[in-house]
Amino acid sequence: MLTIGPLEPSDRAAWQELFAGYNEFYGRTTMPDGFYDQAWTRFEQGDELHALGARLDGRLVGITHFLTHASTTSPDVCYLQDLFTAPEARGQGAARALIAAVTDWAKERGCGRVYWSTHETNETARRLYDQVAENRGFILYSIPL
Repeated sequence: MLTIGPLEPSDRAAWQELFAGYNEFYGRTTMPDGFYDQAWTRFEQGDELHALGARLDGRLVGITHFLTHASTTSPDVCYLQDLFTAPEARGQGAARALIAAVTDWAKERGCGRVYWSTHETNETARRLYDQVAENRGFILYSIPL
């Protein structure tokens, strides 16, 4: 059975393994000292950054991290920053359920929309995203600092 909910203190090790997998997928294999501790602490505080987990038969198999920010053209918006499902759990609805849970969370808080980005080569994820969201054709630019 698949369930979605907040991360619990007992999820810390499994969450880090999933988040490391996410970072590795995007080519970030070496993270700075304290990176995972800092992120976990911010999720626990729940002020700016939020996290949910997907559990399949009680085992954490997916994570999402998200935040809200102001918008000049709508009510506050929700940015779904990270979404990752364990390879062995893919195709079982965890990512779809996590997106739906973030969407529900954002609606409850009066957000105008939920949005996210992915790499153009992430074809597996894009098949799902094309089913649950609208691709408005925007291209993401970034300046590393």
